Amino acid sequence: MTDFDREDIFANLEYDVQHSDMSETLKNKMLTNILHLRDQKINIMITGATGSGKSSTINAMFNADVAKVGVGVDPETMSIEKYTLHNLVLWDSPGLGDGKEADNRHARNIINKLAECDTNGKALIDLVLVILDGSTRDLGTSYELINQVIIPNLGPNKADRILVAINQCDVAMKGKHWDHEKNMPDPVLKEFLDEKVQSVRRRIKEGTGVDVEPIYYSAGYKESEHDKQNPYNLSKLLYYIVQHTPKEKRLVYIDNVPNNKPELWRDNDDLKDYSNEIKKTWAETVIEHVTSGVETGAEIGRSIGGLFGKTGEMIGGALGGFVGAVGGFISGAISTIGSWFGF
Repeated sequence: MTDFDREDIFANLEYDVQHSDMSETLKNKMLTNILHLRDQKINIMITGATGSGKSSTINAMFNADVAKVGVGVDPETMSIEKYTLHNLVLWDSPGLGDGKEADNRHARNIINKLAECDTNGKALIDLVLVILDGSTRDLGTSYELINQVIIPNLGPNKADRILVAINQCDVAMKGKHWDHEKNMPDPVLKEFLDEKVQSVRRRIKEGTGVDVEPIYYSAGYKESEHDKQNPYNLSKLLYYIVQHTPKEKRLVYIDNVPNNKPELWRDNDDLKDYSNEIKKTWAETVIEHVTSGVETGAEIGRSIGGLFGKTGEMIGGALGGFVGAVGGFISGAISTIGSWFGF
């Protein structure tokens, strides 16, 4: 990833709009849209059984230490811990499997939190990330959590608001088929993990009628300078999280991505550059939402060449193959959008 933060993005967006040759009406509309983007917050509920690796996932993915980050227990939800990382709010909830009384309490707390609305009357929780323990075959309580507690209380667009991730894929077969040198599963383990993904998808579909697309990953660990393992598929997981986030909220992650740790982005099952893919989603957000409600007539057509120059330089250096007219631009601006991001 690159060395910039969200405030830099917004400062440059404002600069680019203010210094364009568009009319004051268009400038004011775009500046209003920029302020709207800046105010966005994301609320993600992260749940899973004890030992599934929720804390290590949060720490690695969002460059945080949940033991030191303004942790506070929400008094209304008791066992759900709240972590505030700039405009990203994480709600860490226990899964099931702690006994009948505790499970009933956890289920009630999750249901109550999913029922909460923000100040605009929309669901407070944007996404539920359910982390499964890839080292165990017994996922019965996890299916109960997903099929009986979470999905029935997600409201409409259920598939867009839940993501299932199988952590600790490196020890899924007692670690026997993990290639530590290459930091990846060997063919035997990969086949096992692919089958596990299909099994999880099938069990959830049969139980709820909802199609999910689970992925497997390892959050990695670092016990000492000489004993550590880099993450695997972690950037793929973050990409999936971004893709499940409403577009207007995706820039929030810029403040929380560990942009100086290339080892987090390197090892993936399909060798795809997910850091690049994530930056494409940021570009889509900029184009679509900064120009939302703006007429796509001759004036913006003439101005697009000089618009977002500084922002384009900041986001766009590694955007690669992002093509197409996004956000309602006239078709003649496609090539200009391409040059804007340097490809």
